[in-house]
Amino acid sequence: MATIFSRIINGEIPCYKIAENDRFFAFLDINPLMEGHTLVVPKHETDYIFNIEDDELGQMMVFAKQVAKKIEKAIPCKRIAVAVIGLEVPHAHIHLVPITKEGDLDFKKEHLKLSQEEFLDIQKRITQA
Repeated sequence: MATIFSRIINGEIPCYKIAENDRFFAFLDINPLMEGHTLVVPKHETDYIFNIEDDELGQMMVFAKQVAKKIEKAIPCKRIAVAVIGLEVPHAHIHLVPITKEGDLDFKKEHLKLSQEEFLDIQKRITQA
């Protein structure tokens, strides 16, 4: 059975897509820590990020860097934090989270509740950056 991320990539579940190439896909996290919180995933299912071949993992980080640069231009922040947890969904992914202080990356804190209009605005700002 396909993971929720594979279903998003395949267009079976709607998302707020930020970027895509032939190997990777980036979309807004629907349960974000901060505005602009984006997930970067490989298009093929791999449960654990460190099971990805070295070359592909490097390419994934370069893709994530390109996405992070767009987020930085669109969302006021000091940095884009990078987190890999890997327990929530059995499909390797990188969290890109705009932060202004270390506590912004606390996954235990209450997540934002954004409207569809807010998500669409954030998506537009990032994709046009």
